[in-house]
Amino acid sequence: MNNRKILLFASALTLCFGLFLASCTEEDNNTTTAKNLVANYSAEPSLRWNTEFLEIERYAFGYRPGPAPRSLGLMGLAAYEACITGMPDYNSLETHFDGLNIPNAETGVEYHWPTVVHAVYSTMMPKFFDQSNPTQHYPASVVSQWNALVAELNDKYLAEAGSEVFNRSKLYGEAVANAVWEWSTTDPYGHLAFQNPFGNTVTNETYDWSAHYNGPGNWEPTTPGPTTPMGPFFGKARTFATTDQEKLCLPPSAYFMEYSEDPHSEYYAQALQAYTKNAATDYTTEWIGEFWSDDLLNLTFSPGPRWVAICNQVVDAEKSNLQTALEAYAKVGMSLNDAAVSAWYSKYYYNTERPVTYIHKFIDPDYKSNLNNPLTGDVGFVPPFPAYPSGHSTMGGAGAEALASVFGYNYSMTDRCHFGRTEFVGTPRTFHSFLEMAQENAWSRVLLGTHWRDDCDEGVRFGTAVARRVDALPWKK
Repeated sequence: MNNRKILLFASALTLCFGLFLASCTEEDNNTTTAKNLVANYSAEPSLRWNTEFLEIERYAFGYRPGPAPRSLGLMGLAAYEACITGMPDYNSLETHFDGLNIPNAETGVEYHWPTVVHAVYSTMMPKFFDQSNPTQHYPASVVSQWNALVAELNDKYLAEAGSEVFNRSKLYGEAVANAVWEWSTTDPYGHLAFQNPFGNTVTNETYDWSAHYNGPGNWEPTTPGPTTPMGPFFGKARTFATTDQEKLCLPPSAYFMEYSEDPHSEYYAQALQAYTKNAATDYTTEWIGEFWSDDLLNLTFSPGPRWVAICNQVVDAEKSNLQTALEAYAKVGMSLNDAAVSAWYSKYYYNTERPVTYIHKFIDPDYKSNLNNPLTGDVGFVPPFPAYPSGHSTMGGAGAEALASVFGYNYSMTDRCHFGRTEFVGTPRTFHSFLEMAQENAWSRVLLGTHWRDDCDEGVRFGTAVARRVDALPWKK
């Protein structure tokens, strides 16, 4: 064999050997990837942290009604994006959000996805609920439980993953969390909204309700409670999938009633409905009204997070894997955010009075709502902001639609959110679908006497449409 043939043979042999090694490496990488899928893990870190969120948010001043859904949306998105490398059937949504820059995961290395998720939440939660902020006061038991969760999952996941993989995973989760947090700070109407529920700390804007009062039918203060409306600028906060044009709820004049003092008008009839339902003393009326209220700081989590409490129950009952949980919490949180922003944009656009204002003038000057605060002794509380559309109903429609998009439109469950509570009627209730839950949640606002029926009907429709825009993002390939 001459030298030329020898060289050609050697080159061919080298090439074949190189291809063989590359094939083996690719096979090894594929095998590693197959073993390292997010779907192979339980939903534990997402479920534990979202359960903890509800304990903390219950006491968080300024987080209701809008900032709590916003924080859920951002943390849900961050956890989802941090694990996208291990979710081959899902897409990153990063490019849909201007200014968001998610750090890339390293290629060819192993991540322990529960640690990544744990790192996201344990990094972002203290940023949202800053214990050093003078406006925030959390019970020592809640802070202790929070710290114990961090320590428990750190120890557990370190033992599962080993120090190298654990540290890599922890650092990556923290990096994604910080990137999403930095993006959050560029939203002047959402960031730090909790610090001033009646204005805007970042832009220094203030709101004078009397300057927006154009006569009967417009919102005016109700008592007991604040006499300045909450969240006047939250409707300008950033949304995930809702455009500025889509933030406006269907105009009342196009859908139902116009203001009227005529006892034969639809307006009067709906005031009378709130009044008479409020006056009912049967157990079921009280049960439904109190079961869904979630209005009061220090008593329960707020109306938006209620749908995360429902999600927690479903994830636990279904023994969902981590991939399914990440999708569910991201969709629910992002939908609740967009629902809250859109509802508050619409509330201050229409500036509709509460039924209590009208009832006092034309039906019963001594009327009080059924919403009482067992912690303060206040009787007849009415949330301090315009009525249309109902925030409970809009967030309920959004939360229900987001859950249904993951778990099905005929999912039956018994809601045990308030099981064992003694301050109000929290006896569990059973439903045949998430939409049925949203509709009863909406109707409860009429039973409490805090809303017009059409605030609630339209709120469910509006919230459903909002969540469908979130679901229409390209989640899956």
